[in-house]
Amino acid sequence: MKIIESILSGAADIAAVRRDIHANPELCFQEVRTADLVAQKLESWGIPIHRGMGTTGVVGIVQGRDGGACGRAVGLRADMDALPMQEFNKFPHASTQPGKMHACGHDGHTAMLLAAARHFSQNRDFDGTVYLIFQPAEEGGGGAREMIKDGLFEKFPVEAVFGMHNWPGAAVGTFAVSAGPVMASSNEFRITIRGKGGHAAMPHFGIDPVPVACQMVQGFQNIISRNKKPVDAGVISVTMIHAGEATNVIPDFCELQGTVRTFSIEVLDLIEKRMKEVAEHTCAAFEARCEFSFIRNYPPTINSAAEADFARRVMSDIVGPANVLAQEPTMGAEDFAYMLQAKPGAYCFIFNGDGAHRAMGHGEGPCTLHNPSYDFNDDLIPLGGTYWVQLATRWLGTAPGARS
Repeated sequence: MKIIESILSGAADIAAVRRDIHANPELCFQEVRTADLVAQKLESWGIPIHRGMGTTGVVGIVQGRDGGACGRAVGLRADMDALPMQEFNKFPHASTQPGKMHACGHDGHTAMLLAAARHFSQNRDFDGTVYLIFQPAEEGGGGAREMIKDGLFEKFPVEAVFGMHNWPGAAVGTFAVSAGPVMASSNEFRITIRGKGGHAAMPHFGIDPVPVACQMVQGFQNIISRNKKPVDAGVISVTMIHAGEATNVIPDFCELQGTVRTFSIEVLDLIEKRMKEVAEHTCAAFEARCEFSFIRNYPPTINSAAEADFARRVMSDIVGPANVLAQEPTMGAEDFAYMLQAKPGAYCFIFNGDGAHRAMGHGEGPCTLHNPSYDFNDDLIPLGGTYWVQLATRWLGTAPGARS
């Protein structure tokens, strides 16, 4: 691996910052301490900052040797928020906040971008501007959307924006990036079936919403198998069914909730339309009433081809082509999708290992994302920092027409 020496020599200091963030997790839009820490580090390295975008976001402004006069710019994004879950780990940097944990590695994402920032503060051998985007509220809050609403790309115009997420399961020193959809849209639905309650021994006097719900769940799976093209990915998962309070009472209503995931807006439009039709017509067939709510959370994360290819070439030069994998799409969701709707760019995976890096005192269970025994692998800090530096420097040093 071709790691930048200054980043490697300073990796222990950045790892200490990462562990401090891990020990003091903050949930979406509450990242006050984390944002303060990021801002303090950037300012101590002589990097101007802008604060408060998207509530707690921080943007570092690194101008090259021309002071940014050429007008070219690229954006690098890291997320800062934690998850509302209890950590099982007992090592020294485990969470000190009950019910809050960095179980997705956003502490590490912040650290990798800080490692790049410190290098940039001492090495500005490029023309243009690198915007370091420290984003709040990826875990359900849509912090990327809120930063964009607050004028992120108007105030800090970029040619392209790039994101990176650690990914457990393969060895450190491995990346993955591909063009096209790499993460799914995230959507949720709530359906209330209004029937007519009564005695369970005399169902003919009521309208039982429970068999309506059963019929409806089966009908939804027909949408996946018979309405969309077989080659188009889509998931409908009914994850909650609530009805009744007594064994001898037919309830007045039954509520269904769940999630829908797709890799395209076209498939999402189809599924929402058909779900509403199935729900309403199934209720009508049983003389029940239907209340249908469908909420679109995050759109699909779709990498633009030129930027994904550019990122792949940068990675290949750092770790070798054999260690840059095709990025297998996942039905998980990511709000970096909003940035990719606004600007060209690419979202890649940097592999976190198999969990063997965890210190004494780690919890039982695998080192997987959103797991109470997870911990970010600090060995990624010099590699991720090197990738960020090489990506931005080469992007700004390559004429737009010469990137393919």
